[in-house]
Amino acid sequence: MNWIALTDYSQINTLVDQSETFLIFKHSTRCSISSMAFSRFEREFDFDQVPVLYLDLIAYRSISNQLAESFNVHHQSPQVLLVKANVCLYNASHNAISAAAIKALL
Repeated sequence: MNWIALTDYSQINTLVDQSETFLIFKHSTRCSISSMAFSRFEREFDFDQVPVLYLDLIAYRSISNQLAESFNVHHQSPQVLLVKANVCLYNASHNAISAAAIKALL
């Protein structure tokens, strides 16, 4: 998977301004459940037509807080957000994260 490290909220603003559809995977590097979900997602999601951003929640918690506010979702970890035209179309966490559900929306 071609992960893009999300290290500054301006990256989100750029994608929104360009009306891009994009995916964000929020991952806690200290959580074993998050690590399992991340690994499973990497194995299952093989769709290269959308940017896939990776957010290290330990290093960039403030970005997660901004995402929660901007897209009206509760912060969770692990969590996946699918955003299109500045609207969060899909929001799931833990074992509810489904590559198949995301692919169906694309």
